[in-house]
Amino acid sequence: MRAFLRRHWKILVPVGVIGLAVAYYLVFIFFAVHLLFVDDKVNESGPLFDSGAVMTSDTEDSTVPEAESSAAESESAAVEPAEDESSGDEAAEDEPSAPMEVVRLVEGSFIDRSHPTEGVAVVLNDGTRQRFLRFEDFATDNGPDLNVYLSSAPADAPAGEFDDDFVDLGDLKGNIGAQNYEIPTDMDLSHHSTVVIWCVRFSVAFGAAELS
Repeated sequence: MRAFLRRHWKILVPVGVIGLAVAYYLVFIFFAVHLLFVDDKVNESGPLFDSGAVMTSDTEDSTVPEAESSAAESESAAVEPAEDESSGDEAAEDEPSAPMEVVRLVEGSFIDRSHPTEGVAVVLNDGTRQRFLRFEDFATDNGPDLNVYLSSAPADAPAGEFDDDFVDLGDLKGNIGAQNYEIPTDMDLSHHSTVVIWCVRFSVAFGAAELS
């Protein structure tokens, strides 16, 4: 064996170097095994809407349908005493506009899929068409190419169904902590109603939450 190594060392050394380089690529680049032992922590505050509305500790579920709210406003206006036009204009100018209120439209708890995942996914809205998906008390394993999907498949569906009909909200910002993702205004959340932490590289769902 020693004689063989002495005769062929000029070939064996480059082969060994290439082998080490391939092993490094597979372990640390392609499979990114080291990420399982490293956490990316984030802690984003509530999303800032274009209207200026911000999330507060009093943010609650939206329970009053829009039609009922409009009817209530009409009835209130009908019973208010009439004022002359000039005084009404002056009052409108003096009174500051009421701030927009952020409400929780739908939410769901994360369940484990291929990796332990916990926390709550909630959709926030300020009364306009703008909506944000927010993760609270969120934690999952780290991994390569993790993205946030909204899928039409239920949370307990086979993993292969999550990327059949989905919208990609972008890269997962961190595997631990609160974070926000803006939802396209034309998205129908009654159809794409499942939040999925999706590993693009290996087509694996780390965790999922069904919004309701």
